[in-house]
Amino acid sequence: MENKRQKLRRVPTRTSTTSLVNAAKMSPDTARTANSKKPAMQRGSSFTFLTPGTPWDFSLKRKRKEKEDDTVSLSSFDLKEPNSKRIRPLVKVSSLANLISPSKNEAVRRFGQTIQSMSLRSDSKSPGISLKSSSKAAGPTPTKRRNSTLWSETLDVHQKSTFSTKEIKRQEAIYELYRGEQDLIEDLQLARKAYHDPMLKLSIMTEKELGQIFGDLDAYIPLHEDLLMKLTMGTGPNGTVGQIGQIVIDWLPGLNAYKDYCSNQLAAKALLDQKKQDKRVQDFLQRCLESPFSRKLDLWSFLDIPRSRLVKYPLLLREILRHTPPDHPDVANLERAITIIQEILSDINMRKGESECQYYIDKLEYLDEKQCDPLIENCKSLLCHGELRNKSGLKLHVFLFSELLVLTRPVTRNERSCFQVYRQPIPVQDLALEDLQDGEIRMGGSFRGAFTNGEKAKNIFRVSTVDPSHGQSHTLHVSDVYHKQQWLNCLRTAMAQLQDAPPTV
Repeated sequence: MENKRQKLRRVPTRTSTTSLVNAAKMSPDTARTANSKKPAMQRGSSFTFLTPGTPWDFSLKRKRKEKEDDTVSLSSFDLKEPNSKRIRPLVKVSSLANLISPSKNEAVRRFGQTIQSMSLRSDSKSPGISLKSSSKAAGPTPTKRRNSTLWSETLDVHQKSTFSTKEIKRQEAIYELYRGEQDLIEDLQLARKAYHDPMLKLSIMTEKELGQIFGDLDAYIPLHEDLLMKLTMGTGPNGTVGQIGQIVIDWLPGLNAYKDYCSNQLAAKALLDQKKQDKRVQDFLQRCLESPFSRKLDLWSFLDIPRSRLVKYPLLLREILRHTPPDHPDVANLERAITIIQEILSDINMRKGESECQYYIDKLEYLDEKQCDPLIENCKSLLCHGELRNKSGLKLHVFLFSELLVLTRPVTRNERSCFQVYRQPIPVQDLALEDLQDGEIRMGGSFRGAFTNGEKAKNIFRVSTVDPSHGQSHTLHVSDVYHKQQWLNCLRTAMAQLQDAPPTV
């Protein structure tokens, strides 16, 4: 009887008691013949037919409970078929990681590491259910989600009924400002703990390189903690903030600390992109991206969060003002706070523009000293730049500075990207602009990948010098009509500004 029980194990399909007994009495040769006619089993298919019932136990001494009907649950059987192969003894499953065989697949290996610390809640839980879930859980780890609770959801029904609809919307807008500061602080701390410190400890980057990329990012945490503290102190017993305008006015000047950080962003992004060519850096950042804490955001997204937060402050304050009654004492302070933040952002943007302009000026490479126009030293802003093609299809990177139009070709020197000046830069004050209509002219050559010989051109314009004797004329092709209009607007604006500007002595 004990021998029969050992044979009544692992039945992959639902069957009757009679068929199981017949299978147990089957001779070894007959069993092999029957098994050879069965279709090949797919991985995991044996678990899809399990029916809920008595939990499995890997012990061979377990007694099977009798069922009243003719159907039995396979979870209580293990049909042991005669086989010449050596069979590994079944062991107790204490961790889902034990169910995963060694694999060269990186995704499977990461999954195994992720669930290494997971264990079954109890030994009586059905292993069939565990195996089914583990076979489906081999996908990416779920991302960490942000708490999106609204202010009104923190109130009970009685409290909510005491506020008007407009007041609820006003407090929701204030609460959004409060929660945004919490999220920002969390992201700043995360950038330091999950990226900066590990890369420094593992010597993936030098301290100097990390300083250039991260700046004083974590130094801004106390600034935003200060606003949280003031908002908390300004919250009444009923959970509402009466007047927020003066709180924000007193706090806003601290945002001037972001001038240096935002001015350095372009250089920081360029250095980060360069370091990504390093296999160790690339591997580290990819592992972080696949981790739940990243929320599928790369490192630069975390580094750019402060800048994106800055431009949201005027929108948040306007939203609070929109839901504030006209006779509310907070209206005047909110309007003043909006004016202050706009002035701060304008100053930060100007500093950032000057830094960006100087960054690209330093990357210009001259084949001839005559190409270095003295006006380049006077340029304080970069109005527009991007990739265009000339009449011959040559790819150019064109810079429109406040004083000069410079055509360049992107090149690499000693693993450093730079821009080789093409022809002679054209002073904006000597610039002539011509908008060429689609199909107005036929190109003498062909734009690479865009035109065939003699085909009518689209999205083109021409820049040249006012004095034809200089011989400077460039017909430029833009990818689409939208970017063409952007270029035309920027060129016309630059030319108008110099015409209206007083002459320099």
